[in-house]
Amino acid sequence: MKQALVLLAAMVVMAGCSSVASEVPPGKPAEFLRLPPGFSAEILIDNVPNARSMALGERGTLFVGTRSGGVVYAVRNALRANPTVERFAEGLAMPNGIAVYKGALYVAEQKRLIRYPDAEAALKAPPAEIVDPALPFKLVLHSWKYLAVGPDQKLYVSVGAPCNVCVQPGFGEILRMNLDGTGREVVATGVRNTLGLAWDPASKDLWFTDNGRDMLGDDTPPCELNHAPKTGLDFGFPYCHAGTIVDPQFGSAGRCSDAVTPVQNLGPHVSPLALAFYTGRMFPSEYRGQILIAEHGSWNRSKAAGKTGYRITLVRLEGNKAVAYEPFIEGWLADDEVLGRPVDLLVAPDGSLLVSDDKRGVIYRISYKG
Repeated sequence: MKQALVLLAAMVVMAGCSSVASEVPPGKPAEFLRLPPGFSAEILIDNVPNARSMALGERGTLFVGTRSGGVVYAVRNALRANPTVERFAEGLAMPNGIAVYKGALYVAEQKRLIRYPDAEAALKAPPAEIVDPALPFKLVLHSWKYLAVGPDQKLYVSVGAPCNVCVQPGFGEILRMNLDGTGREVVATGVRNTLGLAWDPASKDLWFTDNGRDMLGDDTPPCELNHAPKTGLDFGFPYCHAGTIVDPQFGSAGRCSDAVTPVQNLGPHVSPLALAFYTGRMFPSEYRGQILIAEHGSWNRSKAAGKTGYRITLVRLEGNKAVAYEPFIEGWLADDEVLGRPVDLLVAPDGSLLVSDDKRGVIYRISYKG
């Protein structure tokens, strides 16, 4: 009898693992993308206009924010057969930043932060609860926010500079607050415009991307990958770029020696957005704990220089030191023609990687079979 129970338990475990592995049905192959051997890309969901930030609920609903259109989408059964796309919330002001925590959907608009409790149970968004009624706002430029819940169970929201380059107190920062909006504080300054925050799963340290300033030439300055092991650090904007480049207009506002140097200088004008530590088990072991970055792509390089970005890159780490910066997925740029623009990255429960694309309005799934 005991042996039979052990055998039955083993069969249940095996069946459970099998159902998780086969739960996500195949999508349409994204044959234009180039990946390392053993990896494949497919379009999982293809009707999410301006798909930007993603957040996955416990019941399998994938919420997707947008920068244009004022809509937050809810993709029901996103990782199962026959997912459905619904316009969950409408009439919002650039709801780019979203996060799900304990069933509640948090949305960062241009000027405020709101919450929809028990969002997955609602067919349409109920009246929003105001978490923070007055996020910093001045001009439209860089006013869309990025939002995440940190390992300290607090909300983190980015506040981009309202300019290409300027001195503007209260902007170019990363803020932190309690889930109810109280206790707002500045975590980091000197950050021109970050739209990607992630925490090291081991150390719980904050890492973030930053978009370098424009109009200093095709190849200057680099965009940045930064590490903030503590609060109160200054990352140099607007007086210093990439740790060593003194701004020709605002260099007198500070010294590069006082600014935190990036862990990795990224390509110039690649517009890095989301980053993610790969925490799944599907990809080969050499990817675990490494950083993936969605490079949205340049807009202001000369035709002779050619466009940069439009890809997902991999930053390999040894401790807190970057030892490699290399392409992971390419193909969104073909002979200087833009075929798509990756925005956000989300490691799915089965270990695959979800990627949003605001140009195509789709969600890709990246998987590995070996």
